[in-house]
Amino acid sequence: MTSPLTPVLSDGWDADRSWTLDAYRDGGGYAGLEQALRREPADLVALVKDSGLRGRGGAGFPTGLKWSFLPPDDGGPRYLVVNADESEPGTCKDIPLMLASPHLLVEGVAITSFAIGCHHAFVYVRGEVLHVYRRLLRAVEEAYAAGLLGKDVLGSGYDLDVTVHAGAGAYICGEETALLDSLEGLRGQPRLKPPFPAVAGLYARPTVVNNVESIASVPGIVTRGADWFKGLGTERSTGHGLFSLSGHVRRPGQYEAPLGITLRELLDMAGGVREGHELKFWTPGGSSTPLFTAEHLDVPLDYESVGAAGSMLGTRALQIFDETTCVVRAVARWTEFYAHESCGKCTPCREGTYWLRAVLLRVEAGQGTQEDLDVLLDVCDNILGRAFCALGDGATSPITSSIQHFREEYEAHITGGACPFDRSRSALFEHAPREQRALTGAGAHR
Repeated sequence: MTSPLTPVLSDGWDADRSWTLDAYRDGGGYAGLEQALRREPADLVALVKDSGLRGRGGAGFPTGLKWSFLPPDDGGPRYLVVNADESEPGTCKDIPLMLASPHLLVEGVAITSFAIGCHHAFVYVRGEVLHVYRRLLRAVEEAYAAGLLGKDVLGSGYDLDVTVHAGAGAYICGEETALLDSLEGLRGQPRLKPPFPAVAGLYARPTVVNNVESIASVPGIVTRGADWFKGLGTERSTGHGLFSLSGHVRRPGQYEAPLGITLRELLDMAGGVREGHELKFWTPGGSSTPLFTAEHLDVPLDYESVGAAGSMLGTRALQIFDETTCVVRAVARWTEFYAHESCGKCTPCREGTYWLRAVLLRVEAGQGTQEDLDVLLDVCDNILGRAFCALGDGATSPITSSIQHFREEYEAHITGGACPFDRSRSALFEHAPREQRALTGAGAHR
């Protein structure tokens, strides 16, 4: 087949020391910033709106439209905050992008900041990915030294400071207002909206919050034009995106392609499901999106088609599970994560995820009843649309969809008194990991 892969964000990932300023400039880097500084900020906002770029963080809201929501300049500060707190189970696109090409993000930050009238931008990075945090810091240092950030950027008269901030490791901080509270030094919990960040965001000032991939897509739009970007993808889901394939697939990894590609096409390029097995279920956008099955192999992976099929494109985290996987066990593990990561601010999520976890673990262990399935669906119904933020809604998605597609599997756990699956068969590795050697020296137990 002809490969539909579209290396744009990932185009320079295989370059020697791709993360350095020299390597990035050798590939044409910062040409977009040079062009942008010669244009009117309003023209850049209009360009991004015309391109149809939609937020790559999961919600898919039009990026240029989001920028245009900022109120008129009142002489006070306004901010750009890049959400790099990637922590959705199964999602791994922003981290390799920042690791391999941090200057692409820095350039996107500079162009976006100029377009919206921002003079201080923040990149909020997940604290556990220390290697990415350090690489971003180094890229920002290089950009300052080269006059690409700081005072009088490239002699344009425009000033911009960029702060790279390491978060403390909370999934809830992926929610934009919880991220803002965390950035201000407060406990990371979602804010009541309105007011929205565009009106009162960071430090109660107008703020744009965008995902890493969204901002990294901006330089390409500036240098190649809106028509080029609209020529990729579909009519309403334009452009390219990184698709993360993981799980029971022969060649897991990042596959950059136009939106609208199908899982069947991606699996063909990834070598298919592991040898001797067949696809059972998969997530189109991470663990917080409703599950798909083999029947959905040909659903175009764009916002409209995935939504019409009953799920969400989300972060394009395609977790692949074959027939050896117990769907009850998988969903229970995800639910444990959401129960642990609930910030506890609202009752539906705080109490609901606790009970979802408890009932699912009981069913998985073979100690459940038929009524437990009704309890699960009832609790999900009481969370959905009633939680303070999307964490609660996301926690219900794998449960309701898995019961819809695999109710007989849940019932088999109940009637059989145990999980009918051999866990060792679903393991990704043929051999059990070696036992850890006894610690010696300072790390040994005394």
